[in-house]
Amino acid sequence: MLIPLTRAKFEQIIPLIATGPQYAYYWGKPKDVLRRLLISVVALISVLLLVQLIAGGSNELKLILGTIAGLYWLWAPVFWASRRNANCRKFAYSGFWRGRVLDVFLTEELIGKEKTVNKRGELVIIENRERWINLVLGDKTGFTALVQAPLRRIHKVIAPGQIAELLILSRKSDLNRVDKITDAYIPAHNLWIGQYPYLRRDIFDQVSNRL
Repeated sequence: MLIPLTRAKFEQIIPLIATGPQYAYYWGKPKDVLRRLLISVVALISVLLLVQLIAGGSNELKLILGTIAGLYWLWAPVFWASRRNANCRKFAYSGFWRGRVLDVFLTEELIGKEKTVNKRGELVIIENRERWINLVLGDKTGFTALVQAPLRRIHKVIAPGQIAELLILSRKSDLNRVDKITDAYIPAHNLWIGQYPYLRRDIFDQVSNRL
């Protein structure tokens, strides 16, 4: 089932400003927070030096720019999530899609590489891999989509035949070409599956119940 959504409703479901789950996604792990803190310190020092050289040490300018630079670690997740939302909102048309889980399987995905030196002083590249769950979703029209996410213990309740819902984004008004899909919702378990929490979940749930 595919039902077109109005532009107003679409912009409610994918808001311009980051939601709580989106902020949490970009907040990241402790090492990500530490990286942002280091960037904040460097940015703060650079801004204060530049203001001193260019503006003659203006206290007001130092306060404004210094606050922005120093708090980068805090506001950066909002910026990156909002930017990602804005990229989604570039699609002119959207639709609410409901189908079923056709298949569930696991894979190992490459999530990053690290360079290190072994005991002999040789440069070694270590691949970081993570187990992911893959859902093949489909409906009676023959449409299928693949949704992936890092594997969690709660995912063991997902099984073929269960209802799944998501948004389809398109540049075509008739939605006959799918340019992007969002994370998926499994109503039977109140469970969200996806690499990134695109949707404002309370609004999506309202749309789901009404349709």
